[in-house]
Amino acid sequence: MMELIISLLTGAVGGNVAGALLKKFSMGTLWNSVVGILGGGLGAQLLGMLGLDLGGIVGSLAGGTVGGGALMAIIGVIKSAMSK
Repeated sequence: MMELIISLLTGAVGGNVAGALLKKFSMGTLWNSVVGILGGGLGAQLLGMLGLDLGGIVGSLAGGTVGGGALMAIIGVIKSAMSK
């Protein structure tokens, strides 16, 4: 349970970091956090399903941060493309 909470929190951080780095695709702090939380949960689950055991909390940190940032960037690109 602790790993899931860490994944979700680091997903929010990853989403906001990606939003800060990719200002063109940022959706604002709230939506970057929401999408990051979703991506963090998905990223940690994907690492587990792929069998990549990075060691409990470290894996949750990595999966959450990368998953949150990646999903925020993907949705930001889609949103940007749809608004044109």
